[in-house]
Amino acid sequence: MWSNLQHRILKRVSPQEPRYLSGAIYAGKSKIKTLLGEGVLQELRGKIVVDFGCGDGHEAIELAQNCVAQVFGIDNREPALRRAQDNAKRAGVQDVCVFSTEAVQGVDAIISLDGFEHFDDPGAVLQTMHDLLKPGGTVYASFGPTWYHPLGGHLFSVFPWAHLIFSEKALLRWRSDLRSDGATRFGEVLLNRQRH
Repeated sequence: MWSNLQHRILKRVSPQEPRYLSGAIYAGKSKIKTLLGEGVLQELRGKIVVDFGCGDGHEAIELAQNCVAQVFGIDNREPALRRAQDNAKRAGVQDVCVFSTEAVQGVDAIISLDGFEHFDDPGAVLQTMHDLLKPGGTVYASFGPTWYHPLGGHLFSVFPWAHLIFSEKALLRWRSDLRSDGATRFGEVLLNRQRH
């Protein structure tokens, strides 16, 4: 009953997905340049780079198009990796991009965009990154709000702290009205506190 009332409130407040939750904010822009600065692509030219948490591969492809020697996109979601490989093929950079759940050691740099807020153990992830880098290698990271931030619920941030005020059941029911991935728990949408 309580969950039904919460769902109705969420539907009234946000009958459709807010634009800022969809990723549309980066439409027509370089997410790498926006989050890490204009000079980072120049710094990475000719280097071997890992895109840690690559998702559908958009940033790995941008890196390949900007003359990195090789880019390894890693993610823990097989469907995202398949989409990334297809996207790289369409972009004509499939020979420069490798997508996998495993990373190679001895890379020059790692980028991680909007990933750390999803990791159960950020310290362990940093250690993994350290182990992948050549001596003197660099990690470039940018991440969004963590779970206890007002907008830490990401896809559930209908308004500040919504993910902490409304029940998981009500939020997932609201989300299922907008997306059809069948998620029944926060962890199933790889939202926050996920292992990588």
